[in-house]
Amino acid sequence: MNSSRVIVVGSANQDYLVRTPRSPRPGETTIATSLAKQPGGKGANQAVAAARLGADVHFVGAVGRDDDGARILRSLQTDGVSIDDVSIIDSQPTGLALIMVDDAGENSITVVSGANSTVTADRASRAVRRLAQPGAILSLQGELSVAVLEASVRAAADTGLRVLINLAPFTSIASDVVALADPLVLNEGEAAEMTGLAVADRAGADAALEALRSRARSVVITLGPEGAIWATSDATGHAPAEATDEVVDTTGAGDAFTGAMASAIARGSSLADAVSLGTRAGSFAIHGLGAQSSYARAADLGI
Repeated sequence: MNSSRVIVVGSANQDYLVRTPRSPRPGETTIATSLAKQPGGKGANQAVAAARLGADVHFVGAVGRDDDGARILRSLQTDGVSIDDVSIIDSQPTGLALIMVDDAGENSITVVSGANSTVTADRASRAVRRLAQPGAILSLQGELSVAVLEASVRAAADTGLRVLINLAPFTSIASDVVALADPLVLNEGEAAEMTGLAVADRAGADAALEALRSRARSVVITLGPEGAIWATSDATGHAPAEATDEVVDTTGAGDAFTGAMASAIARGSSLADAVSLGTRAGSFAIHGLGAQSSYARAADLGI
């Protein structure tokens, strides 16, 4: 039985996007050209990206009992994401991300966890077990605690769920948890941190991929404008990104990639096809400002 169910255990933040001609140097003040507020958080981003491509998405996380939290929940529901497993917390405000985007579309991000820090390993693992069904996939990122990530993965393994682990931002997790990743998804910087190798070009990325393929069931390394490379125990491949002359904002492009991959895997696609769809979704996302607001729907990608 193939399922389109994607279970996302992850963060939900209110993004504050500041546009500036260039990033300030240490001690320097720059004048921003605009400020926008949008829903974000790596977990919520990936949930929306998967849902917009037709997946049955269930989000497990937490927001504060405040206007930002209410706005995030409304946005998730509008995109068809189930919020039955999102806790509303009185003791912490909704998480937020301060995002600076320069004229080249590059960004720098600072995250304040807020309510995300209240998600416990016990609650997350119980939700995973309850939501599990044949053919579904669990998707996780690095913005919640290591304890939550590891407990969720082990619960998924107990129930036969396939697991996608996106270690963004990078955090060290137990080797037996890494071994369950199918796939483990990293960008170049995260792959460098995990392997200790220099990943400054395609050759470095290929070396990191080779070093990681024995540590997880499958591995994907994203390469920005060069697309992504992937490996299983017996095959490797490269999915090029679509060429583009205009980059508006790279914020959330990696989440668009990962959410699209999860939706494809849940539909029964091969890893190669899932990575290909991910690169198309990521390429689409960089043409819009912000994360979720820039994500593709099925019709945008011709699926």
